[in-house]
Amino acid sequence: MELAELPYEPELNDLLARVREYNPQADEALIRRAYEYAARLHRGQIRRSGEPFVTHPLNVAKIIARLKLDVPSIVTGLLHDVVEDTPASLEEVEKLFGSEVAQLVDGVTKVSRMTFQNRAEKQAENFRKMIIAMARDIRVVLVKFADRLHNMRTLEHLPPERQREIARETLEIYAPLAHRLGIYWIKSELEDAAFRYLNPERYAEIERLVAQTKTAREEYVQAVIAVIKQRLEEAGLKAEVTGRLKNFYSISRKMEEEDLPFDQIYDLVAFRIIVESLRECYEALGVIHASWKPVPGRFKDYIALPKPNNYQSLHTTVIGPRGQKMEVQIRSREMHRVAEEGIAAHWSYKEGKFEGLRESERFAWLRRIIEWQQNLSDPHEFLANLKDDLFAEEVFVFSPKGDVFDFPRGATVIDFAYRIHSEIGNHLAGARVNGRIAPLRYQLKSGDVVEIITSERQKPSKDWLAHVVTARAKSRIRAYLRAQQAERSRELGSALLEQELAPLGYTTAQLIKSGRLEEAAKELSYKNAQALLAAVGYGLLTPAQVVAKLLTAEELKRLRAEKGDGASAQTSGDGIGPGKDGRRTAAERPSKSGVLVSGFSDVLVRFAGCCNPLPGEPICGFITRGRGVTIHLIDCPVVPRNDPLRRVPVVWQDGASVTRTVRLDVMSVDRPGLLAAMSKAIASVGVNITGAQVRTSGDEGRAYSRFEIVVSDARQLNAVLRALGEVEGVLKIVRVDQHRPSHPQ
Repeated sequence: MELAELPYEPELNDLLARVREYNPQADEALIRRAYEYAARLHRGQIRRSGEPFVTHPLNVAKIIARLKLDVPSIVTGLLHDVVEDTPASLEEVEKLFGSEVAQLVDGVTKVSRMTFQNRAEKQAENFRKMIIAMARDIRVVLVKFADRLHNMRTLEHLPPERQREIARETLEIYAPLAHRLGIYWIKSELEDAAFRYLNPERYAEIERLVAQTKTAREEYVQAVIAVIKQRLEEAGLKAEVTGRLKNFYSISRKMEEEDLPFDQIYDLVAFRIIVESLRECYEALGVIHASWKPVPGRFKDYIALPKPNNYQSLHTTVIGPRGQKMEVQIRSREMHRVAEEGIAAHWSYKEGKFEGLRESERFAWLRRIIEWQQNLSDPHEFLANLKDDLFAEEVFVFSPKGDVFDFPRGATVIDFAYRIHSEIGNHLAGARVNGRIAPLRYQLKSGDVVEIITSERQKPSKDWLAHVVTARAKSRIRAYLRAQQAERSRELGSALLEQELAPLGYTTAQLIKSGRLEEAAKELSYKNAQALLAAVGYGLLTPAQVVAKLLTAEELKRLRAEKGDGASAQTSGDGIGPGKDGRRTAAERPSKSGVLVSGFSDVLVRFAGCCNPLPGEPICGFITRGRGVTIHLIDCPVVPRNDPLRRVPVVWQDGASVTRTVRLDVMSVDRPGLLAAMSKAIASVGVNITGAQVRTSGDEGRAYSRFEIVVSDARQLNAVLRALGEVEGVLKIVRVDQHRPSHPQ
């Protein structure tokens, strides 16, 4: 394409002029070449607005120039759609414009080439990729903002359903992310554009109300600015003073959150004072507070405690002229530059790197997101956690050494512990907040000094998940719980395999040491021997499947012969399994469930609701995928008899202290005092009643009672049944969870 044929030459010149203003050394030839390449590739493509497609990348590049980014970023803005929407390849882009531009173009490609099940999952995965790309180069997300901002400016040309979908995505992800990165002008424009399509009636109403008060508001703003300037000059301070209207979305949220009509929102305008130095910021604050009465609780010092995106400013609200509340922001000129441009303010287009901030200050929040997203495999969970983190208000707390940490509102002591270190969180036993012992669920407040108390015996609990809000804490707790589950599965898998191999006298330790179990794992497509054992314990593999890969033909023949002679562990005297390596001593350890599985007391066990077995009753166990071992009565009709390979030997542990809740339905004659007599009979054998319901049938002269009782074993339950059976008028007793009648003796 000849230069003279280029469309939108004036707009291209405008772009070059904007870049020249902040970067006189910019490679304008490279920018022009990128535009020519994009215009040629996009020729014939039309946007929904009817304009040539090339107008989109051109406008994206202009927005990038407003952020004052470097030449590779400008070039990326011009080329960001060529790989996606034209025959161009990433290799061609790299050849023509270099690896840096190619990497940026790849990072901002809008549509993933991966295949996902549905739109929601695709959206979640795209945002995950965007966050990961941000870790490599922050310019990726800045170009992405420019792309989304121009799309929002031209959204009226899309169908209504698509408008709402894009607007919702913008409001939920892009605007909060822009806020987090401190680019407030993009954040405000994205919010208002999304608000316009998500709630057009509300948007139009606020637009009308703002227009009605425009003249009076402008007069008020000019009057206040004049007063502030005069007071500052009297104090010897030179400052720039402006007033700006809050964006429509912020006004709407304030009306909703405080349940106020528009005419009672007095701080529609925020006044900004820009001075030359840090010292003058506090001097100007003194002038404002001396002139008008400050509103208690509305002063925030973001200079001493900057926001995570390095935003610094003093915020105060005062009762200004005419008795109206007004917000005043005070900052230095450098602070103002950072506040307007956010993370982009620290990009040095000359050196191609960030400047002016320590690494720890620049990317603290971003690093946290990268860290916890690596522990999440579910894109939906990632997206939910990202939204929580983006929308959260912040509190600032201190360590005993004076280090400052920022947290979302609602964060607890547990969040604080995991913020310090994962091991600190995993062994969190307690905390002192401001010198006093505080519960783990204590919600942090700004200014708190938090000291963590740890214990090697303390471990994370599933209950902790209900008391944490940060993604880091959630992912670390879940990772620990998964590891514990995997360890239990490995132990169970090891026991089951040894049980299967008992006639040959093999132990898993011997098989691992010899490398035979590792070879079997590879044959069965598992990472290693430990993963194989976990799969057996989890129920994904049966011991017989592993043995078939593990043993030679001769060993398999000998194993079958031994089992035929009754030497199998499944028919051993106590049902616990082999004891050649001392495993039988596991039976001596107390079991929380009261059940020993293959000789192990610490195995994940659940009791089947269909039969609700009690200590003393004959039982059997079955491996249930992901749920450990399920315990049934041996004659339970629901027992899965068609898969004997899932059966494991289980026994009640002698002397185990376990209580279970049992429900009994009693049919009796309806007579006065019968309920009291039955309650007395149950209590006479030392059993506690936790619930009771009674109903009568007048026609039949019958009473139907249901008792919930707590018993320790089958012997105690039988004593209850005998005692109830001796009560005059009792006709029938049914144990509800087994549906088996027990007639009075």
